[in-house]
Amino acid sequence: MLLIPAIDLKDGQCVRLRQGRMEDVTVFSDDPRSVARHWRKQGCRRLHVVDLDGAFAGEPKNREVVEAIVEGIGDVPVQLGGGIRTEETIDAYMRAGVSQVILGTAALQEPDFLAAAVAKYPGKVILGLDARDGLVATWGWDRTSKVSAVQFARQVASLDIAAIVYTDISRDGMMQGLNVEATLALAEAVDIPVIASGGVSTLEDLQRLSDAAQQRGGELMGAITGRAIYAGTLNFRAGQNLLDQASATAH
Repeated sequence: MLLIPAIDLKDGQCVRLRQGRMEDVTVFSDDPRSVARHWRKQGCRRLHVVDLDGAFAGEPKNREVVEAIVEGIGDVPVQLGGGIRTEETIDAYMRAGVSQVILGTAALQEPDFLAAAVAKYPGKVILGLDARDGLVATWGWDRTSKVSAVQFARQVASLDIAAIVYTDISRDGMMQGLNVEATLALAEAVDIPVIASGGVSTLEDLQRLSDAAQQRGGELMGAITGRAIYAGTLNFRAGQNLLDQASATAH
């Protein structure tokens, strides 16, 4: 499993929100490119980037910053979400070197768009399922649908989706640990690798996730962490080492 550092972009800065609220923001750096290079030096094997302004606006708002991050991090794959709702936007990000795009709101509102994107870019599209009380939220988490995350994942399971990023909004940025139960329930429901997100704050959180995954099965690709690695409650290298050791033991 991979431990994946998150860079959330707002007004060109690297920030973290609590439970997705734009008014509850902490700025960690005004130089996201240097932050990306830092995580590369720490040994990250994948980077998670979100254009928060884009998620709320419905179109990219930090494209130049994203391009600088991609350029600065070299051969480390970048998965990007936030405001990606047209084929033209996907095309532009692919040309810029983004490895995979994350479709959330657009996927839920236009399943045909998701299918077309996957057909054009097989292995390059990640489904972003952000859930509030198990129901998928859209538009930067501003709206909650009536569709459960598991239900929607099953509806699109036949598509060649690279992975699913599953976020429990109530845990995001709150340093309260992952919703392991909901994450693994999703991983068990579909044959698509799942990336856990929202609430990773300590090594113990990663240990619980790893232990539960080994006991129950379901393919977990990794876990995203944001606030914890910026606030210092989780050492990135130690976290990745823990997951590597757990994988080695499992095999």
